[in-house]
Amino acid sequence: MSACVPAKAADSDRTERAHPPHSPPPAGPPRLRVAGADLSAAVAVFLIALPLSLGIALATGAPLQAGLVAAAVGGIVAGRIGGSPLQVSGPAAGLTVVTADLILRYGWRTTCAITVLAGLAQLGLGCLRVARGALAVSPAIVHGMLAGIGITIAVAQLHIVLGGTPQSSVPDNLLALPAQLANLQPEALAVSLLTLALLFLWPRLPGRAGRVLRTVPAALVAVTGATATAAAAGLVLPKVDLPSWRNHALAGLPDGPVLGLAAAVLTTTLVCSVQSLLGAVAVDKLVSGRPGPAPVPRSDLDRELLGQGAANIVSGSLGGLPVAGVAVRSSANVKAGAVSRNSTMLHGVLVVIAALLMVPLLEFIPLASLAALVMAVGIQMVSLHHIRTVTRHREVLVYAVTTLGVVSLGVLEGVALGIAVAVGVALHRLTRTRITHHEKKGVHHVHVRGQLTFLAVPRLSRALHLVPQGAGVVLALDGSFMDHAAYETLQDWQGTHTARGGTVKITGRHAGVRIAEPAALLSGHPPDGSEEAGASDADCRCRPWTAWRNHQCDRPHPLPADDPRPGESATEKGAERGEDGEPKPAGTGGHELVRGISTFQRNTAPLVRGELARLAREGQQPAQLFLTCADSRVVTSMITSSGPGDLFVVRNVGNLVPPPGAESGDDSVAAAIEYAVDVLAIRSITVCGHSGCGAMQALLETDPDGARTPLRRWLRHGRPSLERMDDGGGPPSLLAGRAPADAAERLCLTNVVQQLEHLRAHEAVARALKDGALELHGMYFHVGEAQAYLLTERGEEWVFDRVRSADPTG
Repeated sequence: MSACVPAKAADSDRTERAHPPHSPPPAGPPRLRVAGADLSAAVAVFLIALPLSLGIALATGAPLQAGLVAAAVGGIVAGRIGGSPLQVSGPAAGLTVVTADLILRYGWRTTCAITVLAGLAQLGLGCLRVARGALAVSPAIVHGMLAGIGITIAVAQLHIVLGGTPQSSVPDNLLALPAQLANLQPEALAVSLLTLALLFLWPRLPGRAGRVLRTVPAALVAVTGATATAAAAGLVLPKVDLPSWRNHALAGLPDGPVLGLAAAVLTTTLVCSVQSLLGAVAVDKLVSGRPGPAPVPRSDLDRELLGQGAANIVSGSLGGLPVAGVAVRSSANVKAGAVSRNSTMLHGVLVVIAALLMVPLLEFIPLASLAALVMAVGIQMVSLHHIRTVTRHREVLVYAVTTLGVVSLGVLEGVALGIAVAVGVALHRLTRTRITHHEKKGVHHVHVRGQLTFLAVPRLSRALHLVPQGAGVVLALDGSFMDHAAYETLQDWQGTHTARGGTVKITGRHAGVRIAEPAALLSGHPPDGSEEAGASDADCRCRPWTAWRNHQCDRPHPLPADDPRPGESATEKGAERGEDGEPKPAGTGGHELVRGISTFQRNTAPLVRGELARLAREGQQPAQLFLTCADSRVVTSMITSSGPGDLFVVRNVGNLVPPPGAESGDDSVAAAIEYAVDVLAIRSITVCGHSGCGAMQALLETDPDGARTPLRRWLRHGRPSLERMDDGGGPPSLLAGRAPADAAERLCLTNVVQQLEHLRAHEAVARALKDGALELHGMYFHVGEAQAYLLTERGEEWVFDRVRSADPTG
């Protein structure tokens, strides 16, 4: 509730809050400060954008200056207004086919008008906040669309590479290719081959010198090298022709059939929006994956759509190409270390300067070199990684139909075909459900393979009615979806069957794992209310929300005491049973390792194979060293939300860091520290202790004069922590505002502080700390509370503060 305040009183109150008494006068307007990382990233992106913008304009048949206009507007307008700070917008290869077709049909001025209308449509979609809906499009359709566009670009630019002129469509270009090969121009082909050679070989230069040279973008090197070679050899080739800006054509009124123009606007809006939104999501992943702190906020997709719409309105009005987020330039921006949207905007400013001052230099570039550059971009749009991904997910038909549709019919038609096929495939999967029934050793088995929807309910009911009253049943549901109609059918039948003396065991893809309606699983209650189901589900650690996606509960599930099967001893009744209902042989429950590995190979390996393959190629590049206890309850990747390759982990008894020195040193831990700091160049080291640490308890109870076992010899590295606690030499006194619960917890906290001091004594760590290249952190994990605490220094006290959960809406 709020009270009404008189205007003068309210103004006075605001004035007092804004300028409290005795405060200095407010400062002037904030000055623009550009970080050095943003400046260097802007230069790197500009050097890539300049030749690509000219090449894409050449491929569309637009005035070459239109590419520079779109690059400048995309950088400045979309960079300032858009919701993805590090995404770079400009003329995109994905729009080449669409724009070329529009220019061919309606002319350049009407194409600019269509770009303006598409920008207005994007503004409308952004205001409606439907940006997330674009991500619902199947990735197979998006990748197929980009592959079709890439093929179209490559085939068209091949004619220019050979010294000819491209036709209007892929079939026409393929039909004209033999005649073009018979009349190829050696000079144009030589310049194109040199461009491609430099483009692909430059990133592979070996050695330290190669690492330095690779900082120069390959696209710039390729075009510059080919231009210099052609000029030195005196080759007579068609070159870039940039007419005076005074003659630059601006947008005109749309001229053409209304339906055709509407379809053109829809196609341009669709391609620009989807490519930009997917690019923004990809940039977020790149930012989160780069080493070091990432203060860049996540993309606001609705705002990004507004920014792209504004950029297209300005670009079209000024006679520029359509604008969209560009993957090549965006990834270069992130890898160059950009930290804000200033890098994107500065790159646009640099394009403006180049367009005004570098025209004489740009006119030396052969068109064959630009065509080879754009052809390479088109070839790279057909990604083998995407093909493998859609094949693994059984969506290769959708991908192939979309690609062929775009190549043969056009972008909008190809995407429409892809959507139709995707819907057909989804419906086919929903209806393709196999239900089998058989009896084995008195136990009836009903196996459902596929998604269980209302369409399969009649067949499911027929199979269930084949089971006689009072019989034991194993119902295996081998699918990932069950709708409400199927659930009600199963629940009603299960309740009736058990009420008449029968038993029902419902399993998923793994024997013993219950499947129920999501609400029932989340609440911890069985769907049928039975005691048997409650005993297995309510006490089982395998929750749907557990971070162990494929964790197998190794607690045997005993059968009910009133199991109707006669002739079994009490021990046999309590034994774990297989899918056939029979007790497993003694000892088979001990193969958890083999079972876990098998589950990983079947379920998890296909999901992480791509990421692990990337890590195998690129080597490990972790951001931090995590040194913690060997206790099995401390799961490092879970409590840090880390994935493969993120952490370099050292675990030992008591999370100890032996100080350097001949007497007390330990080569294994010291070697790991040296390797992490000097070789892997990690940016932070965390020492993590935990509650209930057996090593700290043993340290409290150890007799200094006792037997020198390996464990006692190792724990001598923890004695400085014990002495620090006993002497009161500045141990942490508070744990999130409270005193430690007992001596063991106090020693655990003290030990973290002491091991950080040992860490600072290592030469590699001390050197990195001095250079400002390393940070040290202390952490305490309370196992019983599943709560993490971070160490902070407050005055003369060391305090472990509770880490709060993040706002899920943020």
